[in-house]
Amino acid sequence: QVVESGGGLVQAGGSLKLACTVTGRIFNTISQYWYRQVPGQDRELVASIDKGGTTTYADSVKGRFTISRDNAKSTVYLQMTNLEPEDTAAYYCRIASAAGYNYWGQGTQVTVSS
Repeated sequence: QVVESGGGLVQAGGSLKLACTVTGRIFNTISQYWYRQVPGQDRELVASIDKGGTTTYADSVKGRFTISRDNAKSTVYLQMTNLEPEDTAAYYCRIASAAGYNYWGQGTQVTVSS
């Protein structure tokens, strides 16, 4: 029900825009999140946006990443600019519902070459 897209290979300093689209019906979505994970490490929260549009970011991406949402398209985005090799990871989207359910996508790989 949740599908991420937009990952790929980019040079350091470049940009990518990830998209997370809800393909099924998820009622009463309250917030959306982007995480990333490097093999062997814990999944890291990168950015979030709540129902009112308030956003939060990990310190490591502040000023470079922007999370946004298009309710009409049931899609949440992560615009990533000035990418660094340290941003290389699998990126995952989580959709949280008011009922307490969490829906995860399958992930999309971002690779930043130096």
